[in-house]
Amino acid sequence: MGKSRSHRLPFDVPLLLIVVVLVVFGLLMVYSASWDFSILMGEEPTYLFGRQILWVLLGLVAAIAASLIDYHHYQKILVPLGLGTLALLFAVLVVNHGAGDEATRNLLGGSIQPSEMAKAVIVIYLSFWLYRRKETLNNMQLGYIPLVIILGVTFAMIFLQPDLSAAVTILMLGVILFFLAGGDWKVILLVFVLALLVGVPLMYLYPTGRERLSSYLTGLNNPLQSSYHIQRTLEAVVKGGWFGVGIGQADTKFTGLPLAPTDSIFAVVAEETGILGGLFLAGMFVLLIWRGLVIAKNASDQLGSMIAFGLTSWIGIEALMNMAVIVGLLPFTGNALPLISAGGSSMLVTLTSLGIVMNISRVSMTQKSEERSAHSAVVDLRRRDGRGSVSRRNRSRRPGTR
Repeated sequence: MGKSRSHRLPFDVPLLLIVVVLVVFGLLMVYSASWDFSILMGEEPTYLFGRQILWVLLGLVAAIAASLIDYHHYQKILVPLGLGTLALLFAVLVVNHGAGDEATRNLLGGSIQPSEMAKAVIVIYLSFWLYRRKETLNNMQLGYIPLVIILGVTFAMIFLQPDLSAAVTILMLGVILFFLAGGDWKVILLVFVLALLVGVPLMYLYPTGRERLSSYLTGLNNPLQSSYHIQRTLEAVVKGGWFGVGIGQADTKFTGLPLAPTDSIFAVVAEETGILGGLFLAGMFVLLIWRGLVIAKNASDQLGSMIAFGLTSWIGIEALMNMAVIVGLLPFTGNALPLISAGGSSMLVTLTSLGIVMNISRVSMTQKSEERSAHSAVVDLRRRDGRGSVSRRNRSRRPGTR
């Protein structure tokens, strides 16, 4: 009885529990990390925390709605969704024209960050696009050239903001989806080589990119000569030790740790909860990725598998890059830590994306439940027919015969 009830649950329980743990943990850390940041903004100490709660509530509403809408229906809004995202990316370039390398990536006073939206939209758009063209995917005119145009335009509009890490993430997601759709691995290898040959010189076009790469390479030889940001994050990690100094007790966030409630929040996690707390958080992301990949594997069709795999990969890439930067394994990228960092766009888009993954699981479970019900009905019918046949044979026998 318990097993049959679990099959009727309209959501994926493990994924839901993982997301709840991450969101609650994230709110706790934002509350701890944002006091000084809010005061420096000229607001009340709990200003950023209050905004984060609001964005979490909006994200939960969006996630619930996304979990109830069959993902196949997104095809109807695919073109407006893609064009709308490109329009927002273009608006960022227009609004911040002339601001140079210090241009902001946000609209409406920082409430909307279109590059975050673009990462999820490109996964959904390309999944549908590649799914419909899987037969001609390895054709130059029908496959390669249109795909390069789609990715190239999106990459360029994000790169020019400039948001280098988001632009690279877009390319990575495109390659992943191309592979899942059945793309030629030799083409993927060629794209990877070209990306390295072109990407590194492009980074040097912008002072920020040039400085970040240079300080990272210098820091590999001598951590004391790495960038100020990396020095402060490593200081926070070292101060935390194995068990941390306690929630709310970190002092690095008050003494110069850049962007403590946003890009550097993992450093606050490491200082206040220690290496064990950092490993716990990393482990929760591993579980999130595992569950997303399980849902992708069990999806009812290849389209659902591609969307679930793409969205899960995006969240995993964001988390990995953020945590790797904090411990000095990658140059500073500016990636938020999904579900943990303060930020409306990241929280809203991530929760909505997880709602879509939840729907893919829901559709798959519903389909399998219907198949089981149909199979059970056929088995029951055959059993009744079998009993009826035996009964008719018994009645047709003459009395006394064997």
